[in-house]
Amino acid sequence: MFAALKHSWRVVRIGRTLARNNALFVFELLPQARPFLGLARPFVNEKAEGRPGQRLAKALEEMGPTFIKFGQSLATRTDLLGEAIATDLATLQDRLPSFPAEAARATIEADLEQPMDRLFSDFAEKPVAAASIAQVHFATTVEGREVAVKVLRPGIARAIEEDLRFFTWLAGLVERTQPQLRHYRVMEAVAIFASGTRRELDLRLEAAAAVELAENAADYEGFRVPDVDWQRTGQRVFTLERIIGQHVTGRAKLIASGHDPDVIMENASKAFFNQVFRDGFFHGDMHPGNFMIDAEGTIVALDFGIMGRVEMADRRYMAEILIGFLDRDYLKVADVFFKAGFLPPEADKMAFVQAVRSIGEPILGLPLEEISFGRLVGQLLAVADSFEMRTQPQLLLLQKTMVVAEGVGRLLNPKVNMWQLAQPLVEAWIIDNLGPRARLEQVVADGFETAGRIPALVRRLEDALDRDRERFTTKQPVGWPRGWFWPLLIGLLIGLAVG
Repeated sequence: MFAALKHSWRVVRIGRTLARNNALFVFELLPQARPFLGLARPFVNEKAEGRPGQRLAKALEEMGPTFIKFGQSLATRTDLLGEAIATDLATLQDRLPSFPAEAARATIEADLEQPMDRLFSDFAEKPVAAASIAQVHFATTVEGREVAVKVLRPGIARAIEEDLRFFTWLAGLVERTQPQLRHYRVMEAVAIFASGTRRELDLRLEAAAAVELAENAADYEGFRVPDVDWQRTGQRVFTLERIIGQHVTGRAKLIASGHDPDVIMENASKAFFNQVFRDGFFHGDMHPGNFMIDAEGTIVALDFGIMGRVEMADRRYMAEILIGFLDRDYLKVADVFFKAGFLPPEADKMAFVQAVRSIGEPILGLPLEEISFGRLVGQLLAVADSFEMRTQPQLLLLQKTMVVAEGVGRLLNPKVNMWQLAQPLVEAWIIDNLGPRARLEQVVADGFETAGRIPALVRRLEDALDRDRERFTTKQPVGWPRGWFWPLLIGLLIGLAVG
């Protein structure tokens, strides 16, 4: 009872913040909240500046760290908020005032269980970046290496847990009182968000993600990941190689620094394609602030708190969907959605084909540089959601990342589509993974996987036969020794799979 009252009072405070920023429109998603809208109208600041999405972003920034991250996750849900608002939320900046260096030092010493003078010979008082969960200080190790040290905000774990309990309560309330919204699976979406946010509170996981990405990127051209200092990394502290360079803010500044933006864009495009399609592990927060261009023109990735994974099956589905659009084969696109299990079997396939056509036809006549495949995928997922598509968090994060990556590409060269530059990799990947040989190899692999499960099944069957023999004395036919059938079954199933 007390928790419900506490959460209800928080809804009132949130309403006041939204009203102050003229962002109460989010409550229009909930019909039962319309009476509240009427009560809140007198408090709305009609003079608040900006588009609706910008006003909502400002309100979320005022509400604190978890709401900022929640807004960034909402940027993937064009089905809920529409493309214009989702686009504005994608620009939410994760910046907050810094906390004192004394608190950072205390956290480091407690987490690493060593005094500062044994870890660092120098530790900068002023942080170089301060975000919702952590801030970053430059430092020099006692061995003389220049590093960047990321330190969690004091008390942030407790504050975020309180916010996550509120989100969970609110999601449960929506699902209980708004049956028309249940296909959005609000509770599931909040659970996924909560899980990802909690992972960001353990900086050892971020360090591990950096190492995995570095291993994958060992053969990327013009792209690398800083070295991790594991001796100075713990649950609340993450230390890595310090990078000196400049962020991607436009062509002119890069050219003035002696870099070639076109080469950087080509390397970035190929790196992103390899992360998603070759490796299935990609940087999920690719805004310009999370990458630097060093003196050699190499792209250096930073901040590995949000990473995405795409299984091989989903990578194939994504490729088949994009090929279907380019071929104007909308039935093929729909078939992929049903084959992948994204849509329920009872969904109206031909109605979905028609909806897919409504997305594809308007873009086919456009020049390639004007086509955003990220937005195309976003529109497709939004349409699929109206057919009760089950939430696909890995695809939502990928779609958002594609949009952000394409935005960075436009900063480097607005006349070139990043996917054009990755075309040789795209073609090779499609041949290797969607061509006839790849399909045959997949069928054979599936056959052997099935065959691998047969001995255990046969052993259980033989045990059952043994028990039957104990009850019934039957003469085994001559020429059929015990266990005859499982080699035959293996050969038969492999033959069927390959055939």
